Amino acid sequence: MFTKGQLIFAGFFVVAFIILMVFSYRKDLKNHQKHYKNTALKVGIWLIIAVALFSFIRIYSKR
Repeated sequence: MFTKGQLIFAGFFVVAFIILMVFSYRKDLKNHQKHYKNTALKVGIWLIIAVALFSFIRIYSKR
């Protein structure tokens, strides 16, 4: 399995990574709001379209 040192390192790494990601996101929040308006909505719509298309192809290709 893992040694005690490896587990401690992994714990510190995960905590540091999460802190840096939050800091970076907050730093770029103004740019995200300016350049990426409604991006999550667009990605969600395209994801639904892709799942529907693949489902349609899978259902009708069996016949």
